[in-house]
Amino acid sequence: MSKQLTVTAKTAKLDEVLEFIGAILEEADCPMKTKLQLDVAVEEIFVNIANYAYGDAEGTAVISADITENPKAVVIEFRDTGKPFDPLAKPDPDTTLSAAERQIGGLGIFMVKKSMDEVAYRYEDSQNIFTMRKLF
Repeated sequence: MSKQLTVTAKTAKLDEVLEFIGAILEEADCPMKTKLQLDVAVEEIFVNIANYAYGDAEGTAVISADITENPKAVVIEFRDTGKPFDPLAKPDPDTTLSAAERQIGGLGIFMVKKSMDEVAYRYEDSQNIFTMRKLF
């Protein structure tokens, strides 16, 4: 069961993206705790695309979701043709430091990495491709 959504990469489209993923997860009987983790991760990745991928230009984001069996999981992929950027290349923030002592940025992708079972990034055919997998 693979589905795809293409939207303008604008934060105003976040609700549409979350509804798209939510409908797929509901159809797959995804547990609420897992759905909430996925909502946070999807929001983080999409908002980063919307805010940074295209600068002042307009572009699109393509979100696809696939439910797998044995083991039951969802694989969500984000594609954009914005400037190349690997969010996984940045070192994780030092969470032992207070918020005031930490450098700005990186906490959102750190949360995604910790809450998903797998995350991956690649740049292929002039596209940023970020994939995350969550078992449920």
